[in-house]
Amino acid sequence: MTKSLTTSLIVATLGLCAGLAHAENFSKAVYDGAKDDIKKTYSADKDACDKLSGNAKDICVKEAKGRENVALAQLEYNYTGKAKDESKLIEARYEARYDVAKERCDDRSGEAKDLCTREAKTAYEKAKAEHKMNKKVAAAVDDAEEARVKADYKLASEKCNTLSGDAKDVCMNSAKARYSQR
Repeated sequence: MTKSLTTSLIVATLGLCAGLAHAENFSKAVYDGAKDDIKKTYSADKDACDKLSGNAKDICVKEAKGRENVALAQLEYNYTGKAKDESKLIEARYEARYDVAKERCDDRSGEAKDLCTREAKTAYEKAKAEHKMNKKVAAAVDDAEEARVKADYKLASEKCNTLSGDAKDVCMNSAKARYSQR
């Protein structure tokens, strides 16, 4: 199988799986097969880098490793659908960008290299800070939603308390089910 065909298959598999991230995902066998394909693609990409020399080779290797890390993180997130795996995917993306950017700076010297390195570090720190902020915003949204649901349940419960007998029981059970209360 050619490198481009393998890469296309992996991209297609990940694309199809992306829509399944929160459903009953795919089998362990499919997951393992995709993981093996990613590793084979990395190996082929790394072998292609051997044709280069100097910093061009170093950049090529960093790009290949970054693509592998991102693809593995994407696969893991697609497989589990967990927020922590989505977070790892985001981290893998900005880590890969940073590693390649730092390596590209090695082509420069003196103040130009120092400036390039600082720019790469700044972009990395900004991405990291944005990710941290987004996690906090998501947590705040979750907290607010939980508070809203509790308030809605409390109001529904109070309305049910104006009823009696079976009507009250039906109303309370409905409110519990609707607002995920136990």
